[in-house]
Amino acid sequence: MPAGVRVFIGVGSNVDRHRHIRAGLEALAEVFGTLDVSPVYESEAVGFDGSPFFNLVVGVHTDKSVADLSRCLKAIELANGRKPEARRFSPRTLDLDILTYGNLGQDTDGVELPRPEILYNAFVLRPLAELAGDQRHPVDGRTYDELWQAYDRDQKLWPADFHWPG
Repeated sequence: MPAGVRVFIGVGSNVDRHRHIRAGLEALAEVFGTLDVSPVYESEAVGFDGSPFFNLVVGVHTDKSVADLSRCLKAIELANGRKPEARRFSPRTLDLDILTYGNLGQDTDGVELPRPEILYNAFVLRPLAELAGDQRHPVDGRTYDELWQAYDRDQKLWPADFHWPG
């Protein structure tokens, strides 16, 4: 078993999606080595009127603290054209969010864990359920499979035509 804490990271883009998702995955692999990668889904923008997103979830093991991991992900976003002053609900070249960090269920280093969007957004929950379906949400207690089976919000997503050779 790899050393470090098991972390799941949400990955998304709605600007030059193929290029930015590939670049994000390459950068994550450079930092963390082997990645567990969910299928990629396409979904409508949520919270603003914009182009559809590609979304997926990546699992890694890390010895980085939550703060260091957050800084690392922000640096990858910025290197891929993310504007630091961009509004929360706006187009994204690359969006990398810590979804879970081990079994932490609290605000840590300014990061709310687990990320609340897991329970509300299909584009986060479905790929997480496919990647780690038997693992339990640190606060809710249900498995991600159980959460996905009970999901009843009206958010549409569909498999994306995306392949990463990594």
